[in-house]
Amino acid sequence: MTEMAQTDFMRTTEAGLELHLKVVPGSKRSAVIGLLGDRLKIAVSAPPEAGKANKEVVALLAAKLSVAHRDVTIIRGAAQPRKTALIAGVSEREAVSRLGLSDPTSRSAS
Repeated sequence: MTEMAQTDFMRTTEAGLELHLKVVPGSKRSAVIGLLGDRLKIAVSAPPEAGKANKEVVALLAAKLSVAHRDVTIIRGAAQPRKTALIAGVSEREAVSRLGLSDPTSRSAS
């Protein structure tokens, strides 16, 4: 990656695209919030119990990235708010676009 500063929250590996997440369970609605330091902040309405929040994270990422649920896996931090998800079948450029992060270095006030 030549522009590491823009994509600190993701990296391409042989297995797919890793996204570094900060998950906020129990939110009013599920949504991709935006960048928070070196993490992509995601809010989910499911509570952090019995894997419910993780399932909702997978469903949300699959929908936003236009991939099947089976292509999204939580590979680190399953019981923590700081997680890493592995996404198969999507490039960094596609992920940035589909997540609505056209310029990840700019911080919007909205």
